[in-house]
Amino acid sequence: MVCLPLDTESDAFIAQLLAGDETAFCRLMDENHSLMLVVARAIVGEASAEEVVQDAWIAIHKALPQFEQRASLKTWILTIVSNRAKTCLKQQSRYVSLADMDDNLPYYLSGQYFNDNGSWQRPPQAWGMNSPDAILEEAELRKCIDYAIRQLPSLQKSVFLLRDIEQLSFQDICNILQVSNSNVKVLLHRARLKLMEIITRYQEIGEC
Repeated sequence: MVCLPLDTESDAFIAQLLAGDETAFCRLMDENHSLMLVVARAIVGEASAEEVVQDAWIAIHKALPQFEQRASLKTWILTIVSNRAKTCLKQQSRYVSLADMDDNLPYYLSGQYFNDNGSWQRPPQAWGMNSPDAILEEAELRKCIDYAIRQLPSLQKSVFLLRDIEQLSFQDICNILQVSNSNVKVLLHRARLKLMEIITRYQEIGEC
């Protein structure tokens, strides 16, 4: 019988972590390090992101015995790296509140494609395939989308990955990135529209 690895949000896996299982902690690092870097870059920039994440892992390791599971393990981890990044910026005396962004949705985002819950308001008509899954099956298009995600501004990329890939709640994203709910929606819409442009262009001409 093949024993599948435990889900990192499962009670059994968390019990291993709380018991000091270093193998479980290494797996936790493997699964979350890249996303932590994304969050750190959105707050502190490229130069200090790796240092912030390394510092956060030390803090996480020390704090694990106090983890009370009031939030998911992933949210707890990302909150720690976010707080470390914000502390780093304050120490560098160049902290700028992300909440200073314009709260107003641009006219071309307001309800044009997505509703407040993030669902399609009006799907693009040009996409010729039957479903988003069918679109993503094309290897070349996946490369285009991966490239587009990498090119997004750091804060847009963080919001997109946290919401659409990691499925975190809007409130958790607001807390992690210290951005208002309306700004999270603006950033998410902008990221989605950029990816829509890539997919539509690919459908029309077969390249990015």
